[in-house]
Amino acid sequence: MYEDCVKSTGDYNLFCDTEGPWGIVLESLAAIGIVVTVILLLAFLFLMRRVRDCSQWNVLPTQFLFLLGVLGLFGLAFAFIIQFNEQTAPVRYFLFGVLFALCFSCLLAHASNLVKLVRGRVSFSWTTILCIAIGVSLLQTIIAIEYVTLIMTRGMRFVHMTPCQLHVDFVVLLVYVLFLMALTFFVAKATFCGPCENWKQHGRLIFVTVLISIIIWVVWISLLMRGNPQPQWDDPIICIALVTNAWVFLLLYIIPELCILYRSSRQDRPLQAGACPVPAYQRSFRAENQELSRARDSEGAEEDVALTSYGSPTQPQTVDPTQECFIPRAKLSPEQDAVL
Repeated sequence: MYEDCVKSTGDYNLFCDTEGPWGIVLESLAAIGIVVTVILLLAFLFLMRRVRDCSQWNVLPTQFLFLLGVLGLFGLAFAFIIQFNEQTAPVRYFLFGVLFALCFSCLLAHASNLVKLVRGRVSFSWTTILCIAIGVSLLQTIIAIEYVTLIMTRGMRFVHMTPCQLHVDFVVLLVYVLFLMALTFFVAKATFCGPCENWKQHGRLIFVTVLISIIIWVVWISLLMRGNPQPQWDDPIICIALVTNAWVFLLLYIIPELCILYRSSRQDRPLQAGACPVPAYQRSFRAENQELSRARDSEGAEEDVALTSYGSPTQPQTVDPTQECFIPRAKLSPEQDAVL
């Protein structure tokens, strides 16, 4: 019993280990991230009631779900600060891919909606955007459940696997997340093409966020698979990448989106709904149609005026109501008169 207590207490040494301060630094950053994320969640709830533009409001539930995913990432950092054991291993392997898949699927759903908005089309409904985000991330959840279930039910467990096997399984389990990242990158790039400039700023935020995330993932996967000869540095590498990527989500995407949302909520009228400029060819086409319609109206007005043989308009005559008016009777043939 005493040995079990000493062993379990040793798993938490990194929370206060001054010789290896990476644990203290990362838990501090994660704790600050949790507090900031909760404040941003409350801010989103407050501003959701003040947004009047439907196209902008439709993405707010998905962004709220994105913030919940970021909150989970900061909480997951503590599972990597605690020593690798039979309790923390399933949590790491399951939640790491699921939470990142949720975040990138929310970004993908937002970018897909922006592709329509920058071209002047109607936005998806909020339920459609939310279902896209949840549905896309659902596959990673199924993959993670299958993997953790197989590992926990068969003879070989996480603690009995070699570091090489752990690294390979961890990276292979995240292949779908890498696919989501690449897909979101290209969809966000497609938001740069379109006449509506005001929606492109949202696409630029998603593009930069995903680009920095790709760089972070390439670095930590390379260090984990090739550049890390000492196994004791496995957890710091993954945890640093986890906390860094979560802060990238907040600083490069959520906080700028919140600032845009706050500015638009203070407008007297919806900022985004009617701000889409019309392309030049459509403006010239509409101007020609307006000139043609005015010409037709003037021609019709001229035709309504009756002209005499000398080109002067005839004068209207007033009818005397006391004067009797006789309607001539049509002439009929003798046969028709006999019938009548």
